[in-house]
Amino acid sequence: MTAIELKKALIHRIAEIDDISFLNAIKTILDSKTHTKTISLTPELRKEIIESKKDIEKGLFVEQVELDNEFNKTYM
Repeated sequence: MTAIELKKALIHRIAEIDDISFLNAIKTILDSKTHTKTISLTPELRKEIIESKKDIEKGLFVEQVELDNEFNKTYM
């Protein structure tokens, strides 16, 4: 069964349920999967992110692979 088929089957079965507590349980499960977490950033953190994006656009960064290689050469 594909994801689309499964979604359709679940929607059909849920539509037939009249038990409020069961529907609330399903809602709780769905809410736990669909909630996106919002984080609050201080003005300083926002500024740092903006500056970092500008550095990336200018090519002022090092790839993780390069850092790993350098570390391994130095410390391994």
